Amino acid sequence: MPPVSPAASPTVSPAVSPAVSLAAGPPDSRRARASHRTGFWFAAVAFTAQMGFGTAPTPLWPLYGARDGFGPTTGTVAFALLVVGAAASFLGLGHLSDRHGRRRVIVPALLTAILAALVLIAWPDLPGLLAGRLLTGVGVGLMASTATTYLSDLYGRANPREEGRPVSPVPGIVATAANLGGLALGPLVAGIIAQWAPQPLVLTQVAFAAAMAVSLVLVLASPETVDAGARNLARPARFLVRPGGGGVFAAAGGLGFAVFAGFALVASLGAVMIRGRLGITSPFVSGFAGFLMFGAAAAAQISMGRAPTRRILAAGTALFPLGLALIAVSLSHPALWLYLVSTAVTGAGGGLLFKGGVGHASWVAVPASRAGVLAVFFVVAYVGMGLPVILFSVVADHVGLQPTLIGFAALLSAGAALCVVTVRRGARD
Repeated sequence: MPPVSPAASPTVSPAVSPAVSLAAGPPDSRRARASHRTGFWFAAVAFTAQMGFGTAPTPLWPLYGARDGFGPTTGTVAFALLVVGAAASFLGLGHLSDRHGRRRVIVPALLTAILAALVLIAWPDLPGLLAGRLLTGVGVGLMASTATTYLSDLYGRANPREEGRPVSPVPGIVATAANLGGLALGPLVAGIIAQWAPQPLVLTQVAFAAAMAVSLVLVLASPETVDAGARNLARPARFLVRPGGGGVFAAAGGLGFAVFAGFALVASLGAVMIRGRLGITSPFVSGFAGFLMFGAAAAAQISMGRAPTRRILAAGTALFPLGLALIAVSLSHPALWLYLVSTAVTGAGGGLLFKGGVGHASWVAVPASRAGVLAVFFVVAYVGMGLPVILFSVVADHVGLQPTLIGFAALLSAGAALCVVTVRRGARD
């Protein structure tokens, strides 16, 4: 999710894009590829499909638990393995596209995700589920930071900037729709399959594997945006920010941590609210709740796509704690409409804060290390998705669910507000 405002947008090297570009390589090995403009949309489709695959199990966890005979603790471990795989991939491999090329990393990302789907289909047992989730995380880690940068590159090549012309918000808006839109569609598609189709644990994987296979063909037909020859002359640093940009990056990472922690917290409470407090066992309703949270995040980002960064952060700072507060109210006054409204408000506020965080992380990155800097940002964010929700479960067992939720909501809200202040101050300086 790259930025939307000029102050928070990475600069893309302009290049005139013909209708068809040629892949780098010796003349006899070149083959025609899609234009940069067409490749831009191909990459967006691939990004959407893989992010949807990552969140698809949200309404399926009760079915997996019934099939493999495990409880909430093992389910938490399976979820944590996605985070572990993603964080390891971000940290160890996320920088590779700065050196080897965007498309050359996205292709293995899709192959890894397809392999994960095949493991989940062919190995219907708890070890297979754990292995599949770990591979899913690795694929997500390869895709997220690389696809965000690839979309910016492709759009810049297709639409060369003129001197004095502000950076277009289009790649940021499309990356938002692909990233959070994919996260939103995953639970919805899986919930529909689980509600009305046979063998949902198999059919869901087949559906997403097919979507990612089509995406793989599209990406293979897309042009590369990193010079294959130049990468051997100078290896960009994995993580390099502008002088004085370390504080801004740290605060931006803090925003990612707080937002993903809030999202994971709301997702983990979904089963408690929908199945426990409300007695609703419909997989579609569970999937729709996940769709609503990420869909609201994407919708909020798109609706404020051309707004100044300060307004985006201000709106997120107001909506994020409001949504978490409404979640706490819904625990003591169980009602489906209240839980869905609170989920949507939390998603909208978190989406705006996350957009600001990614934008500032991109802004302080040295252009040649942009994917590596974003990879570190996503590591911090995904750690937020994993550790706090485990700590929340431990504390809630001793203190109680509602007091723990109020305490965590207050901490996340205060931390996000502090990060916003730090980011804005650093940007002004």
